[in-house]
Amino acid sequence: MARKKRSVVTTTAPVIESKDKRPYQDSFQHDFGKKVEDVGKKFEGHGKNILYGLAAALVVLGIIVWISLWNSRSNAAARAALGRAIETSQANVSEVPAQAGSRTKTFKTRKERSEAAIAEFQAVADKYSGDVKEKAKYFIAVNRLVIDRPAAILELEAISDSNDEVGKLAKFALAQTRVDDGRPEEAASLYRELAAMNNSLIAKDTINFELAKIYEKQGKKQEAVDLLFGIVKPASEAKDLEGSPVPLTSTARSAKEKLQELDPEKAKEIPEPAPDMPPAGFPGGM
Repeated sequence: MARKKRSVVTTTAPVIESKDKRPYQDSFQHDFGKKVEDVGKKFEGHGKNILYGLAAALVVLGIIVWISLWNSRSNAAARAALGRAIETSQANVSEVPAQAGSRTKTFKTRKERSEAAIAEFQAVADKYSGDVKEKAKYFIAVNRLVIDRPAAILELEAISDSNDEVGKLAKFALAQTRVDDGRPEEAASLYRELAAMNNSLIAKDTINFELAKIYEKQGKKQEAVDLLFGIVKPASEAKDLEGSPVPLTSTARSAKEKLQELDPEKAKEIPEPAPDMPPAGFPGGM
């Protein structure tokens, strides 16, 4: 008989180091050459699905989980206001206007969308304090990257001085702007700082993968290979509760492809998952 499989339990996610959460990525990484996983989730009981793959040049790794795990004592009105601003930052960009009667926001350009989002986040920051204010300031900075990059980078630099979750996200965003601006050593330094931190939001695999890409461009092949191998081998050996292989995360799959490209012999050391047992009644099954 074919054995009944239980839900898999992953120990490491490519973006969020949370025990049982799925990985999430932002659209800064989309613009940075990575695929966005569009995900919807209800925002703290308000019954509204909000998509969180941010606008161009934004970095919000694991933002859905970050906010959904928000302290339940946080002000509901503040959460709702922040959620509406985030929704604006994720609105459609199209020359085609929304259909009559549609409540979906649509902007003609990303610049127009970012300006609208910044205004909403600023209103949140002006009205509320604490975590809500800090999150709003972060979103203001990452949205401003679209319309005033130098000013946005200054804001991110100020925010990144903090070692809290907002500061870590800002540091990651800042590292990617350094890459875009042709300053790889500075970017690598920021990634190494993040990798050394006790980071519950940005997975170390995500950080190391970005660092490996910098090393590759710098001609530091062995350093890149070592980082990639460190991502892929544990992921390939991960098992679920029944001892079956856990599917590779998107980060691990990308790291595996890059490792095979840079060092095919080293990549052969990665165990290949065994094929699933055929179900009963099929050739080879019981």
